[in-house]
Amino acid sequence: MATSNPAFSREMFPGYEQVYGAPRTTAMTVQGTIGKTFGLLAILSATAFWSWNAMASGQLAFGALIGSMIAGFIAAMVTIAKPTVAPWSAPIYAALEGVFLGALSQVIEMRFHVKYPGIAMQAVTLTGGVLFMMLFVYSTGMIRVTDKLRAGIVTATGALCLFYLVTFVLGFFGVQMPLVFSSSLPGIGFSLFVVGLAAFNLLLDFDFIEKASQSNAPKYMEWYGAFGLMVTLIWLYLEILRLLSKLADRR
Repeated sequence: MATSNPAFSREMFPGYEQVYGAPRTTAMTVQGTIGKTFGLLAILSATAFWSWNAMASGQLAFGALIGSMIAGFIAAMVTIAKPTVAPWSAPIYAALEGVFLGALSQVIEMRFHVKYPGIAMQAVTLTGGVLFMMLFVYSTGMIRVTDKLRAGIVTATGALCLFYLVTFVLGFFGVQMPLVFSSSLPGIGFSLFVVGLAAFNLLLDFDFIEKASQSNAPKYMEWYGAFGLMVTLIWLYLEILRLLSKLADRR
C-alpha cells in the first residue's frame, strides 16, 4: 500500500490482516472515514472563514499566517508519528490549516481583486471539482490503481518534493526557480503538471483508505485516513491557487 502522501508513507496496519468471523464495531470503515473527512472539512472551513474576514478587516496580523502554518505542520508531524492521537490532533490540524488558508487566500485575493476577482473562491470550486472527479473515476474503475501507476505517482511526487526542497534552500541565497514562481508559459505548464500530480495522489489516498478498511484497521484510523486525505486536498488547493495567480499575472 505504498503512497506518496506523507501521512500514508508506511504500513500502518500490522496485525490487522486476520479474517474475523463478523464485522467488528471497533474496525475502520470507508463510511466512517468519509464522515470524519467531512467533519475536518467543516472545521477547516469555519476557521478559514474567520481568518479570511479577520485578515480583510486588519484584525489578524500577517504573523498569524506564518504561525498557523508552522503550528499546522507540527500538528501534522505529531499525527504522522503517532496515529493513535489522530482523533485529537487531526481536528487541531484542520483548524490551524483553516486559519492559514483563509488568511493566505485573503492576501492573494486582495492582490488580484482587480485583475482576477474571486480567485480564492474559484480555487475552492476547482479543488472540490477535482476531488469529486477523481472519486468518480476511482469508484467506477475508469482508472485502476495498479502497481505501475502507484510507483509512477510516488516517484514523481518524491522528485517534486526534492525539487521544492532545493528551491526552498536556494531561496535563502536569493536564487529563485523560474518554474515555481514565473507566470511564463513554462511556469504555467509546471503548475498544471503539479495540479495533475496532486489530483492523482487522491487516487492513492482512496485506495489506501479502502485497503485499510478491508484490513480491519482500528477505529482511530478513520481519523488518520481523513487527516491524510486532508493533507492532499490542502496541497491541491494551494497548487490550484498558485496556478490561478500565475494566470492572473499574465492578464
